[in-house]
Amino acid sequence: MSASVYFSARYGEARAKFLAAAEAAGARLAHHQNPASGPDGEGLFTDTARFGPERAERVLLIKSGTHGVEGFLGSGIETGLIESGVLRSLPAGVGCVMLHALNPYGFAWLRRTNEDNIDLNRNFVDHARPHPRNPGYDALKDSICPSAWTPSGRREADARLQAYGAEHGPAALQAAVTAGQYNHAEGVFYGGRAASWSNRLLTRLSQEIAREARQVAVIDLHSGLGPYGYGEIMNGHVPEAPGFARIEDWFGGEATSYATGDSSSSVTTGDTLSGIERAMPDVAVSGVTLEYGTLPLKAMIDAVRADNWLHTHGRLDSPQGREIKQQIRDAFYPDKDDWKAMVWERGEDVARRMLKGLSES
Repeated sequence: MSASVYFSARYGEARAKFLAAAEAAGARLAHHQNPASGPDGEGLFTDTARFGPERAERVLLIKSGTHGVEGFLGSGIETGLIESGVLRSLPAGVGCVMLHALNPYGFAWLRRTNEDNIDLNRNFVDHARPHPRNPGYDALKDSICPSAWTPSGRREADARLQAYGAEHGPAALQAAVTAGQYNHAEGVFYGGRAASWSNRLLTRLSQEIAREARQVAVIDLHSGLGPYGYGEIMNGHVPEAPGFARIEDWFGGEATSYATGDSSSSVTTGDTLSGIERAMPDVAVSGVTLEYGTLPLKAMIDAVRADNWLHTHGRLDSPQGREIKQQIRDAFYPDKDDWKAMVWERGEDVARRMLKGLSES
């Protein structure tokens, strides 16, 4: 069977396919409706499917759609893990919780951000404390998000970004743009000033898991960074954390880390794994981001910038609006059989290795 059958063309199709597979496999399902609506006025949901013992002390948590439009990737892997039978033979005492479409708004509307223009992987900071600063973004905000998305407007903005990169280095430019910022609600990679709906939901679900679990492994499914079709296993912990050593042990040094400088991601603030860990302080958490490459970095960031301009200044129903929506979809979901095959093979392998590591810990 081709791996392409696990993947979908739209949020509604992906949700239906995931729920049908989970129900057929006997999963325990729950549905959480987002306050926003989809492009056709339809309801938007984050769904959970639970497999294995109800009171498992070891749990694998797999989640998709943190960044909305990246949900095409994550949903396909989750559906494949169910339909292929991987979850029918869970190790003794191990359960699995699948969270489908943490950001259903972004999935349905083809956006990385949620209904409040928040990047959920920057939202899990302590909002009662001063928010992290990003002076690079502050200095470049009008070039990162220009008011005119025309060829001349982009050239002028890009020239200023290139000058910053030439002076400070490409890593500093990537960090300025993508690390996260909390001062410009209309901008990109905005972390928000309060816990979002998805933040509160994930925190509550994590607390529920922690009532029984003593060990939790997390796979967060993403796309947009790295070589085409390659799934980079990013260690989600700082080197001094116990979870870092467990991931190193389970993956034999194959996992990368932004903390040690060998990851395609820059250092970010307020990611979902940090929120999960705070929600279950007495649980041994071992987490990875499984990040799949799509397009070169600049093309991916330009798609995010274009989509931000569209929702701030443009019209979705215009020819340019439709072109931009196709651009951001392609940047995070190359709808090609070879890419899907690579994605599925790696996803299945990482899930099996996480289950093995969890069961032997």
